[in-house]
Amino acid sequence: MAALFSATLPVFFIALLGYLAQRLLKPDVPGLVRLVLYFFVPFLVLEQITKAASGGAWIGRFALAYALTYLSLFLLAHALGWVLGLAQPLRKTLVASAVFPNSGNMGLSVALFALGQAGLERAVVYFLLSTVVLFGFGPALFRGGGVLRGLGLALRLPFVWALFFGFGLIAFGLSLPVFLERAVGLLGSAAIPLLLMTLGMQIAQTSLSFGGFELVASALRLLLAPATAFLVGSLVGLRGLELAVLTMISGMPVAVNSYMLAVEFGGDGPRAARAVAVSTLLSFFTVPAVIWVLGRQGFLG
Repeated sequence: MAALFSATLPVFFIALLGYLAQRLLKPDVPGLVRLVLYFFVPFLVLEQITKAASGGAWIGRFALAYALTYLSLFLLAHALGWVLGLAQPLRKTLVASAVFPNSGNMGLSVALFALGQAGLERAVVYFLLSTVVLFGFGPALFRGGGVLRGLGLALRLPFVWALFFGFGLIAFGLSLPVFLERAVGLLGSAAIPLLLMTLGMQIAQTSLSFGGFELVASALRLLLAPATAFLVGSLVGLRGLELAVLTMISGMPVAVNSYMLAVEFGGDGPRAARAVAVSTLLSFFTVPAVIWVLGRQGFLG
């Protein structure tokens, strides 16, 4: 129980501070989000990916488990949308809600607090895989084409290039100068609290009205997704931290960027925004439940 509270309370507290900051100070949230994504997250990725890849025999199997998990969720959500008779834009939004988790703002933070530095290393790999899928296939999901354009969007993100740079350092057996390594560490450590602050700010700006669609989308994302991840991960041979991270981050709420893609490429924007807000609030109850189950399985020590 102590591990559960130590993993979740810091996340909720920092997100609450972000919520209060937005209500009291009304900062430019889109500008702050861009600042975090372009100037803090790349250094977090660089720092963590070099640690993960240096002993990363698990990465290939982890990527396979991730791909099979989200292929399963894609098919299940698409079938459910068809059974419910949802219009095409709403069906696409339901599928996006099921397959695009908030692996950045919330996922990285929860992994760090619940599973420590080793958990964060694996969460960064998940985050990068999720980002490629989000921007590479998200536009195609909503518009019916444009995978190459989506991948082009992903390649414009600095943390993707930080990934390539990190692997380059490993491949050539190089390391950063001490002063630069320390700077990277400081900037990377600042990314986690800033991501949570921006999450709270985004919640403060989102309407909380909802109906059946938002509840179904939240159930897919918060309940079915982690269960599917645990099953698929176990079948492909993941164990220990890798299986815990795959399961835990698969239980994160709907990605904020899924709303952006819905608006840009033809989904149901208002429903997508409400799915983000409702699933994020419900995750304050479901994420501790997932962590508790993982703790019972011995993942939290």
